[in-house]
Amino acid sequence: MSTPNRRSWLTRPRPSRRRSRLGVAGLALLGLLAAGCSSASQDSASQNKPANPQNLVLVQSIRSLSNPYHAEWAKGGEMFAASVGMPVQTLTNEGDSQQQLNQIKQVLSSGKTVVLNADPNTTSDTQAIVRAVQDAGGFVVTQWNKPDGLTPASVGNSWVAHIGFDGNTGGYQTAKALFGAMNNTGGIIALQGILDDVPAKERYNGLQKALAETPGVQMLDQQTAHWTRNEAFQVTQTLLAKHAGQVKGVWAANDDMALGAIEALRAVGLAGKTPIVGASDAVPEALQDIQAGNTGYVATVSTDAYWQGGAGLALAYQAATGKFNVAGASPADRSFYGKEFLVTKENVADFIKTPTPADLAPDFAKPLARNVGPLQ
Repeated sequence: MSTPNRRSWLTRPRPSRRRSRLGVAGLALLGLLAAGCSSASQDSASQNKPANPQNLVLVQSIRSLSNPYHAEWAKGGEMFAASVGMPVQTLTNEGDSQQQLNQIKQVLSSGKTVVLNADPNTTSDTQAIVRAVQDAGGFVVTQWNKPDGLTPASVGNSWVAHIGFDGNTGGYQTAKALFGAMNNTGGIIALQGILDDVPAKERYNGLQKALAETPGVQMLDQQTAHWTRNEAFQVTQTLLAKHAGQVKGVWAANDDMALGAIEALRAVGLAGKTPIVGASDAVPEALQDIQAGNTGYVATVSTDAYWQGGAGLALAYQAATGKFNVAGASPADRSFYGKEFLVTKENVADFIKTPTPADLAPDFAKPLARNVGPLQ
């Protein structure tokens, strides 16, 4: 039997949808909506004229290559670029929103038609990135963060699509796995991501739901570690000292923070004795820990970063070259949830191997194949 690849992983039920919420910045969104109308002449997609591939520049904008999740995203983008015989520029900003926007604007000023796959640092950054790409007549797919109430279909055809993931489900599932490893009793600490990020809010909401269902588990403390391993190490050290002897489990909003927390647990002799989960990313080191079973790592959630990097760029490229008709696409194909998977010791072997370009080729050809429902 062949080793399962990322296209053949076990499926799971469609994620629960978030309730539609109008953010307090609703009035600010009107500016971008108005810009979408006034700049239609600059919106290449609205003119339904396929761009010449020789005039395209492939770009991916991510936080940092030192983050294993974004490193996998970048590799996925590189695989897609190679499949169409083009290079790809990878822009890293180390979490600096202004740097991210400036980098994108610099590429947009080249005179080429930019095809961009972007992970905006925060929800509020998405508007500025989309506006810049739209004004330059480029094509952009965004992932994770966008303001509530703002959709690609309402702004313009240069904003090809937005891909989200239901963090409520991931936060809840990993919390339940953690509590099970604790025999549903004891105190936990929680490491949150950037508090303005949609996934950070959703994953924490999932944790809160699990806590409400499990009265034997108590939240001792929670603090943001901004998605980073080093900060998570420091925060966990502080919280372990503050709640000495009481911490029976650690919930982290992503794997990088969970891995930092494991180092803090190791420093006080608790690694392997205190269960821990990461609510997203399924980075190689986390998967290896889950498989080995000797660090206390219980579970994570995979959104398949390779797919995000490659399929997101493929969708923007198909829009630029006319293969994907943005103007004729349904709103449900322009703002949607991507598939995600709970990873535990029982199924980690299905996820631990790096996909090959051949594994991902069908996803590049049909980048909407993992659309599991409209984002609400």
